[in-house]
Amino acid sequence: MFKSLKEKLKSWVGKNEVVDAPGKPKKEVKKKDKPKKETEEKEKLEQSPKETIESPTEEKGFFVKFQKRLTEEKFEELFEELGIILIQNNVAYAAVESIKNSLAEKLIGKTLKEINLSGELKNSIESILINPPNFLEEIKDSLEVKQPFVILFSGINGSGKTTTIAKIANYLQKNKLSVCLAAADTFRAAAIQQLEEHANKLKVSIIKKDYGSDPASVGFEAIAYAKKNKIDVVLIDTAGRMQNKDSLMKEIEKICKVTKPDMKIFLGESITGNDATEQAKVFNESIGLTGIILSKADIDEKGGTAISVSHITGKPILFLGTGQEYKDLEIFDKKKMVEKLGL
Repeated sequence: MFKSLKEKLKSWVGKNEVVDAPGKPKKEVKKKDKPKKETEEKEKLEQSPKETIESPTEEKGFFVKFQKRLTEEKFEELFEELGIILIQNNVAYAAVESIKNSLAEKLIGKTLKEINLSGELKNSIESILINPPNFLEEIKDSLEVKQPFVILFSGINGSGKTTTIAKIANYLQKNKLSVCLAAADTFRAAAIQQLEEHANKLKVSIIKKDYGSDPASVGFEAIAYAKKNKIDVVLIDTAGRMQNKDSLMKEIEKICKVTKPDMKIFLGESITGNDATEQAKVFNESIGLTGIILSKADIDEKGGTAISVSHITGKPILFLGTGQEYKDLEIFDKKKMVEKLGL
């Protein structure tokens, strides 16, 4: 994302002139021949006994410190270029403004020697990203109180939701937790079949109903089955829905009311940029997300979606999908993400 950003940031310092007043470059004063009278007085002064006088060099050094400070006007000019870079790399406008405000607070008024622009940008982005809680510990702690732990997955069609559910099921199994799948995407017969294929490969239980059945009832029955059979975690697949379809959004709200999930996850694609950000925002407002998983992170060369969804929702990114195999699931780490961005 920021492949050449460090060099661009270094050029900021080179663009800043020494200023006498905010935003005004210091004017060059052409040297003029000294008047004859002034020359004669200077010669007399040099011939007279030396007196202690204030050093003009010390006075100049004192004021230069103030002359080289970054002004608000100059900051606005310089951030314009950086803002364009961020937006071009899928960082939402609201997140760009947050980064701008953070940098302005830290940089305006500082001397050029005090400014570490790439370091401050890195800190500003890290402050937006949220490291997730320990996924496994949260589940295990909850299981000491009640069983099962219920996770509901939301998102739009084509985002890789069903495959991600299978990855989470595999991850839980590897950590000695039993799993049951709920095929609550009853709007697509193919979705039920796809989830069943994953269940068979992973050798986990699946609760399903016919195409067109009430999805909330599928989730309810899966939870009842898990309680009866002492299964640790229920993963509920829901129909992919566009965030601007009120009827479908009301349906997922109903599923949440019936199943009372302990965790509500939004699944979005890293490569869709602002589309994923808007989707996450609406789902969060509708059902109150717990966290986010971003698929296709392995082919995302920009990285701005992670910054955007974190800022818009205020929720942590739990995992990154990095391929099509069950093992291709990476716990999100904001420091690692910032390093990937090139800062």
